[in-house]
Amino acid sequence: MAGRPTPPIDSDALDTLFMEARSYNQWSDKPVPASLLEEVWNIARMGPTSANCSPSRIVFVTSEDAKEKLRPCLMQGNVDKTMAAPVTAIIGHDMEFYEKLPKLFPHTDARSWFTGNDQLISETAFRNGTLQGAYLMLAARALGLDCGPMSGFDKDMVDAAFFAGTAVKSNFLCNIGYGTEQDLFPRSPRLAFAEACRVE
Repeated sequence: MAGRPTPPIDSDALDTLFMEARSYNQWSDKPVPASLLEEVWNIARMGPTSANCSPSRIVFVTSEDAKEKLRPCLMQGNVDKTMAAPVTAIIGHDMEFYEKLPKLFPHTDARSWFTGNDQLISETAFRNGTLQGAYLMLAARALGLDCGPMSGFDKDMVDAAFFAGTAVKSNFLCNIGYGTEQDLFPRSPRLAFAEACRVE
């Protein structure tokens, strides 16, 4: 029903998504089935993007062959934990996302907003693709999985290895699985409201 009030989620759910969630470096060998990854996507895709543009494109690296293809793209400090993770999501964004706007935003000619405007395409793809990557992490946590997001890779190498022949550009990586306490760093401090925010 439109306009109905949305009750806040309970503290356990907040703990799962934010307060107790961590970025994991080590992983159990419990597998993550493709069906669960599809569930994660089906939740994450519901998060808002501007004009419903939905530019995120994701490769879930799970096979040994795919892991070996990813290995040389990684900075040395990210190799072992990525090879041990059941899944590594390569979160990218499609620089031709606007071609799908007639389907995704059909009530107006949104495609025409972007054609020929490279700066707007780039900003929109990156911003909204990044949002969708965050939605993916929250969806994974909501379904009982742990995440380990990373920079620390060669984007050009990843694009050549996994997105060749497409208009997709990689943004960041996220290991996904069932984390262990091994090598789990103490939680780092966060900025207080007054340090990062103001109300005007």
